[in-house]
Amino acid sequence: MSLQLYVVRHGQTWANREGRYLGALDAELTEEGRQQAETLRNALPAQIDVLVSSPLLRARQTAEILNQSLSLPLNVDSHFRERNVGVFEGLTQAEARTRYPQLWARNITRQWQQAPDGGETIAEVVERVRLGLNGLVERHAGGTVVLVAHGFVGKTVRALVRGDFSDFFDWQLENGQLLALENVGGIALPNEALTSSPA
Repeated sequence: MSLQLYVVRHGQTWANREGRYLGALDAELTEEGRQQAETLRNALPAQIDVLVSSPLLRARQTAEILNQSLSLPLNVDSHFRERNVGVFEGLTQAEARTRYPQLWARNITRQWQQAPDGGETIAEVVERVRLGLNGLVERHAGGTVVLVAHGFVGKTVRALVRGDFSDFFDWQLENGQLLALENVGGIALPNEALTSSPA
């Protein structure tokens, strides 16, 4: 069983524009973000069977814009919400470094089993996204699925499907961009040795 998967990162929000951590915060799209979604709508494949979105507003707004030409039911799936970065939410990197110097010194957002206070670890996000992907495969095998999600979720999906986390912290899906993944099948939990944080 497999499917064709197109992962979309939502359009720009105010937090993206200002370079702020944006995980659990429920920001809406800027005008530029809406324009990004409208441009992306024309880049989608002609045949799409299923439209899935993170429950966060910025993803749903992007999905709704894409759906103006698709007219599909919108399936909201919480497995694909963005990573919660706890006390770093809404802060720039400079502000996070100033307010939480001990956490910052530990490179905390890149630790596999640790996270900023109140946030999710990478391991937790990887596991819930993996469960979400396997659910999509079970429900929509043989189909073409568009998933509207987030930056961290996008890189997690890519790494899981490829079975390769080697460029996990370098590769990035930008706002309003599309990632095509073919023959996505059942995904096992990755070997932690492959996904351990850099020293």
